[in-house]
Amino acid sequence: MLFALAGNPDADKADIYATVLGEDQTPSEYLEMLVEGVTSHQEALDAAISEHLKKNWQLSRLNKPDLIVLRLGLFEIQNEADLPDRVAINEAIDLAKKYSDDQAGKFVNGILAHFVTDDK
Repeated sequence: MLFALAGNPDADKADIYATVLGEDQTPSEYLEMLVEGVTSHQEALDAAISEHLKKNWQLSRLNKPDLIVLRLGLFEIQNEADLPDRVAINEAIDLAKKYSDDQAGKFVNGILAHFVTDDK
């Protein structure tokens, strides 16, 4: 969903859900919450991610899949109290490895590790 919306941000979410999940499938509440949360908090997520990029690096230099995975992982870390931070990071690493290149998992881990708290 987030990948499809990144390529077409003005698209109707219901149409994208139907395309991605199939016409006869409805999205889970959790999926809808993640999509809505990441899209509505995108500026704040991007600002937080930007603070942990190497000097002179900008979000525009990141691969789209890496950026989307970082947004998703950070949103889960910041907003899902029942989800341990390390689980959110491991899920993000798995997505990065699946949808990006070989180094993406290490990169995503390196950025998201800055947001881990010991109490969760």
